[in-house]
Amino acid sequence: MWFKQLSFYPLEQNGIPVLETLADALRKAEFAPCMGLDWDSIGFCAPASFSPEMVFAAQHTWRVALKKEEKVLPAAVIRDVLDDKVEEIQQAESRQVGRKEKQELKDNITDDLLPRAFTKSSKTEAVIDTQRALLLINQGNSKRAETLLTKLRDALGGLPASLPRTQQSPGSLMTEWLLNGSAAGGFELDCDCELKGVGDAAPVIRISHQDLTVEEVVNHVKSGKVVTQLGLVWQDRVRCVLTQDFTLKRIQFLDVLQEEAASQGDDMESLMFASQVLMTEALSDLLLELVSHLGGWQPGQ
Repeated sequence: MWFKQLSFYPLEQNGIPVLETLADALRKAEFAPCMGLDWDSIGFCAPASFSPEMVFAAQHTWRVALKKEEKVLPAAVIRDVLDDKVEEIQQAESRQVGRKEKQELKDNITDDLLPRAFTKSSKTEAVIDTQRALLLINQGNSKRAETLLTKLRDALGGLPASLPRTQQSPGSLMTEWLLNGSAAGGFELDCDCELKGVGDAAPVIRISHQDLTVEEVVNHVKSGKVVTQLGLVWQDRVRCVLTQDFTLKRIQFLDVLQEEAASQGDDMESLMFASQVLMTEALSDLLLELVSHLGGWQPGQ
């Protein structure tokens, strides 16, 4: 229910579809299991286990989920079957099997094994904050986040979303905060950071569970290193690690938010409804405050 990592995209307010249009589009792009010789399959699925609806709407927040299923066919399995087949031919026909024939055998073996291969599945969830015009994706990997956005665009026939670009870079702001020994606004320095030097063989220093205001940490910045990741606490509600790519990692929603969600009801639907609204509002407000510290959006955002 609660996101553990985050990539996000600003949306154009007037480009957000109505709820019924979104649900209908996702239904038409619904996930179907891998069949036959398919290596993988991807499509949207119901985000809530207790409901078949393709969008879980909680006030101004809409949750969607993209499911991917992949065939698992280890290379070692194919190689073992191929080796046995090659040995069988060589003994039966008293000849060597050439490279081209081996490749053809390998392709045939793969086609034969693929329908019987095991499958593994994964799911990526996202929430559209229609009030603040943000797409929040529970994914720190940019390629996987981009996959969900692309599938949304395909299903809807377009979705006006852009990468988050600000006047100041997150890396520059994090370096400034660490050098100053404090963050700004509702943010406080936590106890983790990563710093990187310059050059082709740039050293990387990772610091965990340490006071980031001590001289030995600050001296890394003074010597020319830049901060690429920084642990932060926001308004005693959210703990996270901000990265230079403007993603959030290791997100923790602190007790005040968890307790507030739990007070809204103890059944699955009520808990998911409350936690989704509280989580989305907290993450969106956190991001928008960060944007303000970064000088606002670049023109055109």
